[in-house]
Amino acid sequence: MDVEKRINEEIERLKPYLQNDGGNIEFVKYEDGIVYVKLTGACAGCSMIDVTLKEGIEEILVSEIPEVKEVIKVD
Repeated sequence: MDVEKRINEEIERLKPYLQNDGGNIEFVKYEDGIVYVKLTGACAGCSMIDVTLKEGIEEILVSEIPEVKEVIKVD
């Protein structure tokens, strides 16, 4: 299975947790070990977004998909 497909599957598993808090996540692209995502809804203005991104989303993607080295949010 290709990397982007696996990334999308993991993101789909994470979406309900973000949606429960009024937010959402969209996969933008995967390039050179970096996953680019867009956080929307309540996530976009949340003061905890960096924690959610690095200690939540990134930690899960890196541990589940060895090719992923980092997750970066884009606007």
